Amino acid sequence: MARVKNSKNSRAHRKAVLSRTKGYIGGRNNRLRQAQETLKRAGAYAFRDRKQKKRQARGLWITRINAAAREHGVSYSRLMSALKGAGVGLDRKALAELAVSDPVAFGRLAQLAQK
Repeated sequence: MARVKNSKNSRAHRKAVLSRTKGYIGGRNNRLRQAQETLKRAGAYAFRDRKQKKRQARGLWITRINAAAREHGVSYSRLMSALKGAGVGLDRKALAELAVSDPVAFGRLAQLAQK
């Protein structure tokens, strides 16, 4: 008869890995080795993309601010420089939200930048 070591722990590990890979295509959801490789890669992508998500959000804010600023006749870089010089403490996220939800208030900030 074969000797079994750590059967309880081994089974728990396999079960945990395979339960995390439910829904994956092919052998990636029921073959332990493929499932482990896939999980490792998925974790690496998740880590990387948490950073990229922030990067892409900032790019979207800048695009929205630029579009709203150009409607008021000022470029993005001049607007940001003027707001910094005037001591306006709004960050890009807040400015982008203002440009979308309250164009009148954003227009006042753009006028401040043009002076």
